[in-house]
Amino acid sequence: MKYLIIVLSFLTINVSAQQFKVGDVVPEIVMSNIDGEEVKLSSLKGKVVLIDFWASWCKPCRKENPNLVEAYHTYKDKEFKGGEGFTVFSVSLDTKKAAWKRAVQMDDLEWEYHVSDLKGWNNEVSKAYRINSIPQSYLIDGSRRVISVNPRGKLLEKELKKATKKKSPGFFNW
Repeated sequence: MKYLIIVLSFLTINVSAQQFKVGDVVPEIVMSNIDGEEVKLSSLKGKVVLIDFWASWCKPCRKENPNLVEAYHTYKDKEFKGGEGFTVFSVSLDTKKAAWKRAVQMDDLEWEYHVSDLKGWNNEVSKAYRINSIPQSYLIDGSRRVISVNPRGKLLEKELKKATKKKSPGFFNW
């Protein structure tokens, strides 16, 4: 019985640690990119964005990166119900700039939105978003409203496909 209470307590903590749910609007993110330039999440207004919390040393994150690259290539120019185009906003929990930069290059993470404060788990944005494990992600629409929480692999593909604007059948749609 004591073991069951401990397990249930852990599960409750884990579930409540999730900051945002579908329909919530996520807060602004303002951080420096690899070149030291300030980047704002709000600069992507009108786009569908995957906010991806990750790190170069995180094996599950690195295993997921090929799926992100494939989704990026497939959907970057698509029209969506809640936005025009798709991109990834990668928030790194790295502490070493060289490792972060090398992982971006090695994994062919071609999108331009890579940010970090190089504070690892003390990353200001990850604190605000209550990130306690990675990979962690939020798929948001063009007005920063959450479409999906932690979509990975086939689920990311499914959510992006579901969010695309459907062409209405008509005389000129051949």
